[in-house]
Amino acid sequence: MEFDTIAAVSTALGEGAIGIVRLSGDEAIQIADKIYIGKKSLQEVPSHTIVYGHLIDPKTQERVEEAMVSVLRAPKTFTREDVIEINCHGGIMSVNRVLQLVLKNGARLAEPGEFTKRAFLNGRIDLSQAEGVMDLIRAKTDKAMNIALNQVEGRLSKKIQTLRQALLETVANVEVNIDYPEYDAETMTHDLLKTKASFVISEIEKLLQTAEQGKIVREGLSTVIIGRPNVGKSSLLNSLVHENKAIVTDIPGTTRDVIEEYVNVRGVPLRLVDTAGIRETEDIVERIGVERSRQVLKEAELILLVLNNGDDLTDEDVALFKAVEKMNVIVIVNKTDQERKIDIERVKHLNEGRPLVTTSLIEDSGVEDLEQAIASLFFSGGLEAEDVTYVSNSRHIALLEQSKSTIEDAMAAIDMGVPIDLVQIDVTRTWELLGEIIGDSVQDSLLDQLFSQFCLGK
Repeated sequence: MEFDTIAAVSTALGEGAIGIVRLSGDEAIQIADKIYIGKKSLQEVPSHTIVYGHLIDPKTQERVEEAMVSVLRAPKTFTREDVIEINCHGGIMSVNRVLQLVLKNGARLAEPGEFTKRAFLNGRIDLSQAEGVMDLIRAKTDKAMNIALNQVEGRLSKKIQTLRQALLETVANVEVNIDYPEYDAETMTHDLLKTKASFVISEIEKLLQTAEQGKIVREGLSTVIIGRPNVGKSSLLNSLVHENKAIVTDIPGTTRDVIEEYVNVRGVPLRLVDTAGIRETEDIVERIGVERSRQVLKEAELILLVLNNGDDLTDEDVALFKAVEKMNVIVIVNKTDQERKIDIERVKHLNEGRPLVTTSLIEDSGVEDLEQAIASLFFSGGLEAEDVTYVSNSRHIALLEQSKSTIEDAMAAIDMGVPIDLVQIDVTRTWELLGEIIGDSVQDSLLDQLFSQFCLGK
């Protein structure tokens, strides 16, 4: 089944100008030709050409659709197989009719991500580039898209291949010294091995330094808005989302459940959660909301703690400060349009030097300062350097950390005077771990798991 001809809808289902049904495989052109009528057969059409015609049901000769058909011949295609892309009208019925017609005439419905999987298996891209394709589709900000695009273009792959080549040369040299001492090969001394290992460690550390920022840009920052009831939490959510997603009233306890939204703040994607006001309450429904608020608080990577400028600081406010000790917190003193009653000096003391922003959400003031504080907290120094290779994928980060650990074990063994042939074991293991990032050494079960996360048609 791995290399039969597959087909799937490659555009989002729904009404639109066009829909695309894609085929890939040795029989893609022949299958499409069975259902196509135009000026010439698709098998006679030059590669990378789009032609106009109609689609028919071969059994009844009934015209099914009007279409533009792209003919792309191997190996210069995404999958390195023959590829056909049928551009038809974008309605759900139209696209499904074309897909069913293709399946009835010899194609098989593709599994999720199978086109990209074939591109990987056929050597068109490596595994990290394949994962970059999915990141590109899911990107929610320009920064996320740029990082994914660099990964698709192979920037990370080249870095990894450079490190693996350095390790491979080291291992090969050790093997030659051991097996063929009579040859005039460079003698692999402990000092020379240490130099090579130091270079690899340094490069891995550079990649891992980008991991926290890259992961945030890829997956979003889990951000929770907390505060007593009626301090302006829902207003803050609406201000950041630029839409009235949450109900705002003067009645305490309006928000009784968690509300989640994605928002782009200066290129930082936030998974923003507005919580029920944390307080003791007799209301059963509100109490459930408060418990959910406490739960999401434990999982948050950033806390936006909202206080009311027009109220005295309460014991509940102080309790919230204690609940978020040693966490990433930005304190927002809201309602600055009201007369100040809050003890701002005590707020600063409780906040322990973390960022503090004042806002009047009803007047739409202070939101830009808040956005800047969020960006500065996680990206001070910027995510702007175009020549930096960012690591954003959790799998890649874990493998880099393991690689760093094994090569450091090799360094420690060198310092202890362990024979070079034994040190080589850790060097080889590092080479294998780095290979898992780009897919040179990876299990089939992992491939199936990774590509199952892709959408159909990609």
